[in-house]
Amino acid sequence: MKSCGVSLAAAAPAFSDEEKKMAAGKPRGKTKEGTLSLTAEEREELSGLDSLLFGFLNLHENGAKTETLLLKAVCCYESLILKADGKVESEFFCQLGHFNLLLEDYPKALSAYQRYYSLQSDYWKNAAFLYGLGLVYFYYNAFHWAIKAFQEVLYVEPSFCRAKEIHLRLGLMFKVNTDYESSLKHFQLALIDSNPCTLSSVEIQFHIAHLYETQRMYHSAKEAYEQLLQTENLPAQVKATVLQQLGWMHHNVDLLGDQATKESCAIQYLQKSLEADPNSGQSWYFLGRCYSSIGKVQDAFISYRQSIDKSEASADTWCSIGVLYQQQNQPMDALQAYICAVQLDHGHAAAWMDLGTLYESCNQPQDAIKCYLNAARSKSCSNTSMLTGRIKVLQAYKAHHPNTEPVLGLSETPISQQPLPVHMITYSEVDDLSSPAKRKRISSPAKYLEQLRTDRDHLNPTQKLMLQQLESQFVLMQQQNTFTLPHNCTNLTSRTEEPWRRKLSNSTQGFNKGQNSHLPGSNDEQPSFSTDPALYLQAASTNIQTSHRMLPTSSITQGIAFNHLSHTATSGDQQGICCTKESTPSGNRSFVPEISSHTEDTPNGCAGVKGFSNRVQQLMAEPICSPNSRDSTSPNLISDNPQMSSLLIGKANESMMTGACDKVNSIHPESHTKTNNSVASLHSSVISTTAAKSADQTTTLGVTSISSPHIRLQTVNGKGLENSNSSKNTSLPMISRKPDSPIIPSMSVSIYSNSTEVLKACRNLDKNGLSNSHNLLDKCPPPRPPTSPYPPLPKDKLNPPTPSIYLESKRDAFFPPLHQFCINPKNPVTVIRGLAGALKLDLGLFSTKTLVEANNEHTVEVRTQLLQPADENWDPTGTKKIWRCESNRSHTTIAKYAQYQASSFQESLREENEKKMQHREYSDNESTSSDNGRRRKGPFKTIKFGTNIDLSDDKKWKLQLLELTKLPAFVRVVSAGNLLSHLGHTILGMNTVQLYMKVPGSRTPGHQENNNFCSVNINIGPGDCEWFVVPEGYWGVLNDFCEKNNLNFLMSSWWPNLEDLYEANVPVYRFIQRPGDLVWINAGTVHWVQAVGWCNNIAWNVGPLTASQYKLAVERYEWNKLQSVKSLVPMVHLSWNMARNIKVSDPKLFEMIKYCLMKILKQCLTLREALITAGKEITWHGRTNDEPAHYCSICEVEVFDLLFVTNESNSQKTYIVHCQDCARKASGNLDNFVVLEEYKIEDLMQVYDQFTLAPSVSSSSS
Repeated sequence: MKSCGVSLAAAAPAFSDEEKKMAAGKPRGKTKEGTLSLTAEEREELSGLDSLLFGFLNLHENGAKTETLLLKAVCCYESLILKADGKVESEFFCQLGHFNLLLEDYPKALSAYQRYYSLQSDYWKNAAFLYGLGLVYFYYNAFHWAIKAFQEVLYVEPSFCRAKEIHLRLGLMFKVNTDYESSLKHFQLALIDSNPCTLSSVEIQFHIAHLYETQRMYHSAKEAYEQLLQTENLPAQVKATVLQQLGWMHHNVDLLGDQATKESCAIQYLQKSLEADPNSGQSWYFLGRCYSSIGKVQDAFISYRQSIDKSEASADTWCSIGVLYQQQNQPMDALQAYICAVQLDHGHAAAWMDLGTLYESCNQPQDAIKCYLNAARSKSCSNTSMLTGRIKVLQAYKAHHPNTEPVLGLSETPISQQPLPVHMITYSEVDDLSSPAKRKRISSPAKYLEQLRTDRDHLNPTQKLMLQQLESQFVLMQQQNTFTLPHNCTNLTSRTEEPWRRKLSNSTQGFNKGQNSHLPGSNDEQPSFSTDPALYLQAASTNIQTSHRMLPTSSITQGIAFNHLSHTATSGDQQGICCTKESTPSGNRSFVPEISSHTEDTPNGCAGVKGFSNRVQQLMAEPICSPNSRDSTSPNLISDNPQMSSLLIGKANESMMTGACDKVNSIHPESHTKTNNSVASLHSSVISTTAAKSADQTTTLGVTSISSPHIRLQTVNGKGLENSNSSKNTSLPMISRKPDSPIIPSMSVSIYSNSTEVLKACRNLDKNGLSNSHNLLDKCPPPRPPTSPYPPLPKDKLNPPTPSIYLESKRDAFFPPLHQFCINPKNPVTVIRGLAGALKLDLGLFSTKTLVEANNEHTVEVRTQLLQPADENWDPTGTKKIWRCESNRSHTTIAKYAQYQASSFQESLREENEKKMQHREYSDNESTSSDNGRRRKGPFKTIKFGTNIDLSDDKKWKLQLLELTKLPAFVRVVSAGNLLSHLGHTILGMNTVQLYMKVPGSRTPGHQENNNFCSVNINIGPGDCEWFVVPEGYWGVLNDFCEKNNLNFLMSSWWPNLEDLYEANVPVYRFIQRPGDLVWINAGTVHWVQAVGWCNNIAWNVGPLTASQYKLAVERYEWNKLQSVKSLVPMVHLSWNMARNIKVSDPKLFEMIKYCLMKILKQCLTLREALITAGKEITWHGRTNDEPAHYCSICEVEVFDLLFVTNESNSQKTYIVHCQDCARKASGNLDNFVVLEEYKIEDLMQVYDQFTLAPSVSSSSS
């Protein structure tokens, strides 16, 4: 395999010279001091080993020779580095990182990678380094940083040979982060790639099906699962997991049929799953839930017993057993089962709630309150508000009934009048029992009584009291219970008790259960923090407990209380992964995981998969934060050699700029098999995102504005790394971004060179595709969001006044300074008030009545949203403010939406009249406070927003479009000075008009315009709109907030929390847009809008012919490429059209366009030469008038000039376009593809040569 990493060629001379001195007169392979040395053959073999082999190089089966060589190489490298006092070439550290990665020594790998990063200014050109770094982050669950590293690999090298592996891991990480759209895209990109990968195609298909299920797209998921079952030679493990998911989905999802049919299908699927994999504890647990729901108690109990036998004791299973006991009037057994559940997971809200219900039914409100409080503290609790209300009811009752008589209405048939023992109520007591050394397993009431009786002489007064209560109560229980489940059904007293007792005692090893996640599975399935051969992904969900309904505020009957089994929810609500029993050697085999699906009332689910070629410990609730957050987490450098550590971190800051020292906590990888923390605290961010905003620094296709942040040196527990790096006390310091290359690199071939010189440089290629003219063909660094502008604004400047201009006449509207004021980058937004009146625009043409009369059947996209205050965004329960702003999409017609708009207005009038009646009965203060309470806490009213109504058809909307020609040229839809008018084709909503029909509360979530173009928005009326605007320089801060909230800045719907923005010193312009007002959104401005009244709006985009606009558009084009998001504006196509159509007199704008043309021309020439050399025929295709720009049908990047089309698509004239990289992934030698040429290379060269700087107006006039 060809290595994409750093060659040992540079290292060989150093090794040779050093070894000659050290090994003179000594046996071969040994130096004077007994240090190992590498032979020429070994160096040659090592030159082919880098991060690309990770997961494919099996060191544990027939790989002993390679492992020995790697260990020897690491020893030699470290020795050489020490002898040279760390002053060696950066390639040494990169290779050292690769070798340690292949040996699965992740701390040392990260240590070496950091040193390489600190020494190599253009580290981003080394795809193998970025890939290895991403794998290390992936191992540590540092998904935030792993995603960035992997995205940069694909950006700098789209044809990377491990692209499929990257797409697979990105799909899994985005799935965990609940970015389902991105996850699906990367899974699909991995699926079409024919290159090898650590998961098979059927396993990737399973993840796609499970992704549908997680999003509650149950019919799509069911269809995908069933299609997967039709696959020939489907592996047994995959088959078992698919059947398991189908069974659990039928049990939970009402959409899949009536209750009886669903349960019957669920049981059949789960039984078939167990036939394929009888050892799946998760399938046994699901089967028990199904049996319990149809009243087959004995079968349910047997299934639960099998679940415990087959896998590690699960809090979910024990909680279900407790509910089953409670249903059968066996409160003592239920009590012990609940205790086991909270011992295993002391954040298990469901178990605490059921335990509270049990105490409540037994007339012990104080103990019930304690349990409910523990449940409310849990992050997995989804009904905190109702639980809080229940606690208040019990507290109020207790205050009035100090004798704790039975609480009326709580249970129609109290189970017992004897108080149950209060056993392990508080978190502290749970913590004491959660460790293997302290935890005592409660097998049964009789067993527990026997233990207490045996230790009677050593009991403290509390325990003696408990013993008395147990003795009396146990006798009473035996008298009262008419039907009792045998204890041996759960293996509580059988002879086979010891195996699962041992599992329970060891359950704190391996994965950290966390406060709100639990992964069932046997102990030997769960990886510790050490690096054994079995490497696999374990992506745990943030909430994996079983759901419980909200407690009623008045009464809890016995049936309702046992909601753990009776509750029917959706399997997509929470999906977790438990590992299968097989362990997977690195790079040898891989398996589909068992997926544990629980019915938590949280809409966000995630899943991971066993079978990956590196182990990832359990994902914590909030594992990775934004790089700008104080609690940002990221792995830190570590080495077990103090002297080596000092060299790796760099002595005397040789290669780093001095910065503040941050204290970080140390972690102990070796101790993680003995503790309940499988993931150490990950420290300080690794990649700080920066971008300079200097007016002189421009970014063009692949050229990004970068600032130079300081690189911080870390200390461990207040000490330098030199004194704290040992095998038992290790820490991982951060890697900060280094200064990147200049904005536009110096070029031996300048932008003023003619096309012939560019052609000559491109033809000067060697066999590896590398040019001798490096400056021309240099890659460009990946783009990054800007940091928050410095210095930060004072708090009193965070609500700046909105720039507003009042027009009184038509002359004012066409006054040139108005145009200049709007496009000034210092003004992120401009409100032009009175525009409609000054120009005598007939806004009535866009009124709802006129629209219905013109085209009543025209399509309207509808967004169903929640009516909320404009400056707040609450979750659906009204309990907390969030950034996520979800809305469901549907479609209707203008006529139907107009009817809804009118009925909404009528309903509002009725509500207004009712409020007036209430004002007569109550005081104004009481009414206002009541209304505010409703607004802030819900329930929220549902509204419908009519959006994206296309008005591009000049035949249907002739009068409306003609009226807009009255506007000044700089805001018109079409004008010579509008870049979007030079595209040559239509982009709906950008260079065409779109209409929005609104009712109060309709929201346009936070966003920047496509490719950062300017936008024009006119309010038709009759109501107002409220706008929130943030300057372009702060979009990086908002991007960080989105990442913190598991949102995609570009693709997700989000509504910023103003308190967060003000705390981060982000200024927010806030203003009201009245009817007839035009809002100009400048290039890159972030904004979000909410309708105050009933109104319509029209909007479109414009592109001023300025350097600032072009720069921001290209920057976003490159950022979209990095994020795998399609750019609606094809900037390559637009740049060539600009060169053909426009005379540019602005030197800055000219240089940017010319530089981009040069890079594009170079790419076209290089690709053309490579295809001809490979003997691939290029077929002339040409272009038609108004033909849109082309995008790859797979990865959605723009494809210019040379189009790769499948033979079938070409013969059918459908022309489904691929980019070169996607075409080669599908067919390595392009045998199945035809290459179509759109432009003659001579024509492109002519356009390039003829595009020259035009004289400015002032110079020509003089």
